[in-house]
Amino acid sequence: MEIKKFEDIIAWQKSQNLEVEIYTIFQTNKDFGFRDQICRAVLSISNNIAEGFERTSKKAFGRFLVIAPSSCSETRSMFFFAQRLKYINEEIKIKLIESTNEISRIIYGLINSLKSISSSNS
Repeated sequence: MEIKKFEDIIAWQKSQNLEVEIYTIFQTNKDFGFRDQICRAVLSISNNIAEGFERTSKKAFGRFLVIAPSSCSETRSMFFFAQRLKYINEEIKIKLIESTNEISRIIYGLINSLKSISSSNS
C-alpha cells in the first residue's frame, strides 16, 4: 500500500489513539507539571511523523521518524513515574507500555523501509 498522506501511516494512527487515551486518563490530574509533560511527550510522536512526512525528501522524513521513537521512550518513562506516584495502576502502566513499544516497532519498520528504498535507488 502506498502512503499518500500521513494519516495513512499506521504508527501515526496508533499514536493518535494513544494520545486520546493519555489525555483521557490524566485529564483530571491536578499535577499540572506532570500532565503537561506526558501530554507533550505523547503528542510529539504523531506530530514528528506528520511533520516529517510533509518534508521534501525521504531522508528528511527519516530524520523526523528517528525522533518519534524517542518520544515513545519519554512517554514510556512517564508511565513508570505515573505508577510510582499512584496516578495509574500496574495494569494500566503495562497496557500503555505495550502501546508505545508497538508504535516504536512500527516506526522502526518504516525507517528500515525508507532505508531500503533509498539504497535501492542509489
